Formats: sequence, structure tokens, C-alpha cells
Amino acid sequence: MKTIYNSIREEVVKHSKVRNSVLGNVNEWKRSHYIILSEIIKEELSEAEELKGGKKFEIGTTISHVTLQRFFENDYQDKTHSDLRFLKTLDKICIFLGYKDLNDYILSARQKKQNHKETDSHSFLTQMVYDYCATAFEFCKQFPTHNTEIFKDFVFDDSPFLERVSQFSKELCDKDFHLVTKNNRSNYEVFDIHIVTDEPDKKILESQEFWNLLFKVGETGEEHFVNQLSTQIYFIKKIDDTWKIWDNYNPDAGTLNRKIETQ
Repeated sequence: MKTIYNSIREEVVKHSKVRNSVLGNVNEWKRSHYIILSEIIKEELSEAEELKGGKKFEIGTTISHVTLQRFFENDYQDKTHSDLRFLKTLDKICIFLGYKDLNDYILSARQKKQNHKETDSHSFLTQMVYDYCATAFEFCKQFPTHNTEIFKDFVFDDSPFLERVSQFSKELCDKDFHLVTKNNRSNYEVFDIHIVTDEPDKKILESQEFWNLLFKVGETGEEHFVNQLSTQIYFIKKIDDTWKIWDNYNPDAGTLNRKIETQ
């Protein structure tokens, strides 16, 4: 519960009525400041919908400045949470903050924490796709050197995706392909990434990608273009507590290889 106490204290300090009072300009509160805080809370609680009925007589609408100072300055332990008077004080502070009671505050805090975790998880997965694409572009810039080790942080070694990437790129490297990057002749863009499937050990992400690549063959100087806007789907797995790309659906994969074969 210590983190809940700290969170409640932080929210009280950030409350608009507190922030816009003299308390908002003071770094360290003294006795006189807790008297002011007590009056601010009393005024808000007198108008609170949660205290319109019998609850007003059950827990009251005031908190003494002594109790508030003790709450802000003491390092409370979990056992304090069982004290009935302390519970009523927390109920009133949470009502002041706009919640029904302490339990409502705790449920809301847990939900915010869960949402934050999910947001972080989704951001991590989205960033993985961005990072993979940046690495794929760097991989092409190294042609005709065939360095698939560059993908080890994003793609599983034994994945079907890495196998296909390795096969297609090896054929181009063997033909002495070089990526032309001078004057931004080759570039790419990734946008509109979103999660399609969100399971504990598997995520599926869809992205829109534009790849504009110009390759030249070493000796002949023959030019080959890749100019594609496509929807790609990434299958990301969790194996041994590690998230990496396992497979990818790209409708244009190997287009350049097939084009060369038909020439």
C-alpha cells in the first residue's frame, strides 16, 4: 500500500484547488499550510455528491490539519491500512480527488497501471517493426556483402522469415548487386503500424510500407528498381521470454529475383 499512499499524496499536490492556492507556490509545507489544505478539502467535501447521503454522517466532511500533516510526513506501512480512522481519512481524501472512495481509487490506479503496461508493450512492438525496417535498409546498403547477422536482435535465427530473406538477398549478392544511396536515390517509409492480434505469446502487426530502391550490378552497371507500396504483416513470437519476429507476409517478397529470372 505504500505506493498507493504516495500516489494519493502526489495527486493531492497536483489537485487544481491546491495548485492554484498559496500551497502551489510552496516547496515544503509547514503547519500553517496544512491548515490551508484542511480548509480546501473541507470546502470541496461539503459539495461532494458522494457525501450527500448517510455517508456524510458516517465519515464526516473534515480532516484536521494534524491528520493531514501526519499523512504527508509519515512513512506509512501496510499495517496502517487496517486502522478504521485512517481508512476514513483516506476515503475522504479520495473523494476530494474525485473518486467514490479509497477502493475506487485503488481500482482506478490498477487500471491505469495496466493500461500503461499495455501501451508500453504496444510501443515496444511497433518500435520493433521500425527497427527491423531500418536494419533491412542497412542490410541492403552492405550489398554485395551478405551479412544476415545484422538481423539477430529482431528476427529468430531459425525462423522461416530469416530463411526467405537470406535466400532472396543471397541471390542478389551473388550477382554483385549494389544499393545506390547517393542523392537519396534509395529510400523507404513505414507508416500506419497497428496490432491485429494480441495474445500472451504471439502478436500480429500490420504495416504500410513504401520501398524505393535502386540497385546497380557491379561490372555492367545495369540498373534494377524496386518501387513498391504494400501492406505487410509481421508475426512476432515470444520464445524463452524473448520477443522477436518469426515470420512476415509481404506480397512483393522476391519480386526483383523473379524479374531477373525472366530476363
